[in-house]
Amino acid sequence: MTILVTGGSGSGKSAFAEGLVPRLEAHGRIYLATMEATDGESRRRVMRHRAQREGLGMRTLERARDMDGAEIPEGSLVLLEDLPNWLAGEMFGGGNPQGMPQALCRLAGRCRHLIVVTGDVFADGERYDGETARYLQALAALNRRAAALADAVCEVVCGIPVPLKGKLP
Repeated sequence: MTILVTGGSGSGKSAFAEGLVPRLEAHGRIYLATMEATDGESRRRVMRHRAQREGLGMRTLERARDMDGAEIPEGSLVLLEDLPNWLAGEMFGGGNPQGMPQALCRLAGRCRHLIVVTGDVFADGERYDGETARYLQALAALNRRAAALADAVCEVVCGIPVPLKGKLP
């Protein structure tokens, strides 16, 4: 089963996605963390996220790009946190952002269950140009592809899951 969880910043989407993990059977559980720590603030955020993941019974794999190269045993449950950071790693870290939709499909094919977290960064209504506009366009396209691939899609609003597609476990 593939599940896409979306929501705004601070919506509770990550906690909701983590709460899905114990409901799903799998041989191995992997937390695929995609944020690349590049400055003091991002390093503090990564450390906070590592502490939050303790006790989840998941092996953490930190990988900002090239998901095809990730060591994911066949039949695992994978929580991918998150698409916006993965896209940033691919776009701005010398990766291959054009290949991400296919890599996401291949990852889903290797997993028994894939939970993908993404962010709704489009609600502010601001217009951007240049690199930011290209990033947002690419993220919108990737989110649409992930939603099409997913068996279930859920938006988390103020900590409340709102099902958009399929049935959640």
